[in-house]
Amino acid sequence: MSNARTRTNESLDVSVRGHWVRVRVEGEGEPLLLLSGLTRPLSGWDPFIEALGDRTVVTFDAPGVGESPAPIVPLSIAQLADLTLAVLDEIGLDRVDVLGYSHGGAVAQQLAAHHPRRVRRLVLAATSCGVGSTLAGWDAHEGASTLMDGVFGTNVLSTWWRAVAVSTWSSIPFLGAIAAPTLVVCGSEDRVTPLANSQVLAGRIPNATLVELLQGHDLQQPEAAERFARVVEEFLALEPSGIGEHADL
Repeated sequence: MSNARTRTNESLDVSVRGHWVRVRVEGEGEPLLLLSGLTRPLSGWDPFIEALGDRTVVTFDAPGVGESPAPIVPLSIAQLADLTLAVLDEIGLDRVDVLGYSHGGAVAQQLAAHHPRRVRRLVLAATSCGVGSTLAGWDAHEGASTLMDGVFGTNVLSTWWRAVAVSTWSSIPFLGAIAAPTLVVCGSEDRVTPLANSQVLAGRIPNATLVELLQGHDLQQPEAAERFARVVEEFLALEPSGIGEHADL
């Protein structure tokens, strides 16, 4: 496997671990893997990708989301991380930067902790540690609205399975073992995954940087995505000595 820096722009269906998965690979440069939230298809990343610099960007629909058929049985967070590795293997990428948003942040943590050789740098956005997270500042109405946003483009049973998977999973036992330089990003007005959860992640992951954006939970929507992309680009360009700070933007 190699990290080829060639111009690509293709969508393909790949068979990995018994699942057909819709994958999109586009751009050129260092590879960046984007892991989506609970119900968002890969197209939800479009505003963010448009604001990025030159990178090979890999996105995919998890089983039961977008163009990927629903799984027959529930998948745990660990199984979703293994499926993610299989996607990277299928498209020939060995080591990548990883960005996990919301539910995708759980998969990204699992990936970074248990397959450290494959993760160059890690970005965790609007996410939490799962069991052990705090609901302080959580707004039930906004949480329900976020869950329903995009749910009609997913398999409802699969959505329920993924929600159960993250609600019975915790990264607390292994956060201290994450070796990749890590950026934790949250919206200061996030009422779905409140700021305290990002503070837990940044406090427990060695050499992590916490950045607060003046946004809510949805960092993929166009207005937030442009600033979010700029913060991510700056982080990915940093030397290791520049990591491990806290900033408000």
